Amino acid sequence: MKTAKTSKLLLSLLGLALLAGCNKAEEPGKPAAGGAAPATSYLETIKARDKLIVGVFTDKPPFGFVDEAGRYVGFDTDIGRQFAKDLLGDENKVEFVAVEPASRIPFLQSDKVDLILANMTVTPERKEAVEFTNPNLRVAVQALVPEGSSVKKLDDLADKTIIVTTGTTADIWLTKNHPDWKLLKFEKNTESLQALASGRGDAYAQDNLILFSWSKQNPGYRVLEEKLGEEAPIAPAVKKGNIELRDWVNAELARLGEQKYLLKLYDQYVRKELSDDTPPESVIVEGGNWQG
Repeated sequence: MKTAKTSKLLLSLLGLALLAGCNKAEEPGKPAAGGAAPATSYLETIKARDKLIVGVFTDKPPFGFVDEAGRYVGFDTDIGRQFAKDLLGDENKVEFVAVEPASRIPFLQSDKVDLILANMTVTPERKEAVEFTNPNLRVAVQALVPEGSSVKKLDDLADKTIIVTTGTTADIWLTKNHPDWKLLKFEKNTESLQALASGRGDAYAQDNLILFSWSKQNPGYRVLEEKLGEEAPIAPAVKKGNIELRDWVNAELARLGEQKYLLKLYDQYVRKELSDDTPPESVIVEGGNWQG
């Protein structure tokens, strides 16, 4: 009886030893304690989805707008299609999502879009929130006033009502540098322009490229020569920390620069909106090579 009990005990101990050995053999395959599983490549995620999602404007010709057929068109949207073609093999494998100036960063942060191509000026504050790629445009903020306005320079606006679109560089700059000036804010560029046309404000501060285009199509307005702040780069943007996609866009801009791709888009969309003596290099940044 004693021998049988001893044999059972030995068998139990042997089973426990074998089980422990099996568990140890499996341990190297587990993630390290406190570690995370390897992240999936973001580019591979886009390829698996088979679609690039890009945030664009719909009311800012010639850069992003919707034509009479309901199709997204413009300088920025064509860049988005070219990105989709080079990444996924088909320019139609892009989904455009309409954004407003104030929603551009939140849409990146909440993963609603992969990329923003919507005239986002590079500023120190925005660089804290997103990853900017190399630039594709240069811009300055100016003010649009009716032709018969008494306003001749920026300081003349001190006791006037200035219209801005929420979240734009003009909004941020005026709020920071002239907090006592009266601003009338709207969410959309079209709403701001309509407010100026209806006399609800004395001036509209916005990126000068947009103002030049609109004033050429709508006689009776002029752009003040004085700029609000310095000339600055405009660049595509991706979510903060998405270095892989940022670097891909930088390489893509450099490659397209060798083909003078942005110059082609400038000729197609922008040239006719500006004065005949405007040099393209004062607007576009070919190959991402910014020289401020």
